[in-house]
Amino acid sequence: MDAAFPRQVRCCEASGCRSAGSASLLAALQAAGERAGATGETLAIKPVGCLRLCGRGPLVACDGPDGSRLYGGVPPAAAGALVSVALGEAVQGEAGLAPHRLDLRHPFFALQQAVVLEGCGQVNPESIEDAIAFGTYRQLRRCLRELTPDQVRQQVKLSGLRGRGGGGYPTGLKWDTVALQPPGLRYVVCNGDEGDPGAFMDRSVMEGDPHRLLEGMAIAAYAIGADRGYIYVRAEYPLAIERLRLALKQARRSGLLGHGIDGTGFNLTIDVRVGAGAYVCGEETALLQSIQGQRGMPRPRPPFPAQSGLWGAPTLINNVETFTAVPTILREGGAWYAAMGTERSKGTKVFALSGAVVNTGLVEVPMGTPLRTVVEVIGGGVPDGSPIKAVQTGGPSGGCIPAERLDTPVDYESLLELGSIMGSGGMVVMGEATSMPEVARHFMRFSVNESCGKCVPCRAGTVQLAQLLDRFVERRATPEDLEQLDALCRMVKVTSLCGLGQSAPNPVLSTLRWFRHEYEAACRQPSECVRTGSVRP
Repeated sequence: MDAAFPRQVRCCEASGCRSAGSASLLAALQAAGERAGATGETLAIKPVGCLRLCGRGPLVACDGPDGSRLYGGVPPAAAGALVSVALGEAVQGEAGLAPHRLDLRHPFFALQQAVVLEGCGQVNPESIEDAIAFGTYRQLRRCLRELTPDQVRQQVKLSGLRGRGGGGYPTGLKWDTVALQPPGLRYVVCNGDEGDPGAFMDRSVMEGDPHRLLEGMAIAAYAIGADRGYIYVRAEYPLAIERLRLALKQARRSGLLGHGIDGTGFNLTIDVRVGAGAYVCGEETALLQSIQGQRGMPRPRPPFPAQSGLWGAPTLINNVETFTAVPTILREGGAWYAAMGTERSKGTKVFALSGAVVNTGLVEVPMGTPLRTVVEVIGGGVPDGSPIKAVQTGGPSGGCIPAERLDTPVDYESLLELGSIMGSGGMVVMGEATSMPEVARHFMRFSVNESCGKCVPCRAGTVQLAQLLDRFVERRATPEDLEQLDALCRMVKVTSLCGLGQSAPNPVLSTLRWFRHEYEAACRQPSECVRTGSVRP
């Protein structure tokens, strides 16, 4: 607990808790805090970002002389009791709060290791003073005064950090590529276009700790020699956009962005660009087109954005989680970060755990943590106690992993071997009643709707795949349909222009691999087709 606030109440003001009524709860807490102040008691009522266990919102943490206590699903009428707990009046305050108390020793909390989410739930996202008191911008100042750009990049390379947007490209290598381009204009871009169904990791960071993201971007800009940056956020994230814009205004006013940052010769201007919600704009070349005011459509590579990006200039693109990890890496050292995780997948990863699971919310664990630990121990398994059937990772670009493979460590290579991907971090748990052809159709329909239409394999191939999947879901497919489904998936995968089209067949291919019997069961036998005279459309 921050020594500056020995007694405080932290109320989650992230989107999830807001939808559960945290605004009225916060107002009630502030009123109760004022009443306590009138009696001479000192107490801080602080709105904060995500407190992780989103399914139990609104969440409130009380930091008092007896340590921290967390409560979920708290009504505004309990505000006075929460204030009493924070003031150390445990006997009085705990009365009536017992059903809402959450055990911080539970694996959901105890097995997490905060790096990216270090400040979420701790700092007031609308206060730069609170962020600075927590340590934000300290590493930026250190870099500007004590480290050369090359030394910063060396620490990032030593950490083994890989891009958390899904591709897993080595971050330090990408920074080097941009930095070593011929002298001239450079840009740094944050990809906050988080469009995967069931994913809310980046949104939670932008809403809960925007100054840490800005610090990470500023360190990256210093390391590669950029003086201009953009944060690309989809319009569906209004709270994130509001808080980022406020954070940018506060940082400029405090001399931590703009001209002559913190009294040095380093200049950096960062702006927010709001996307219209096209999923394809999560692909880096389409994102750059959108920032430039053009229609977001991928282009062939090379040249890569690190060589020729925004307006033809070398451009560094990383996602929210990647940038936010950087200040902690600089503070603790690259070797410290590299000591976590596996040989090829270092550090921690944030997952949005949802679906048929008891504990839904944000989970940050070291790379290499078994899937079973995440979904059964941390997540608590299926609510009714029935077995888990599959876990879907990577969103529409990912795949479904069967229950018998849940002991697989979560890292880039292991998930790829199972026919899935890490993706940005969505993790959806599925129970026994889930139909895997229906799951595949759900994600294929998403890909159909979100295809930019530039290349034929994605534009037409995903439509044909969705039509084939209709036949399986409606149990009117034939064995020939099964062969065609498999062949068409592989064709779309190898011939589509961009990574989104190339990965669109993954949910189908993974379910065909692990749950083929469900597709076979949906096939009408040839003899039956002849007898009824049915003809394939």
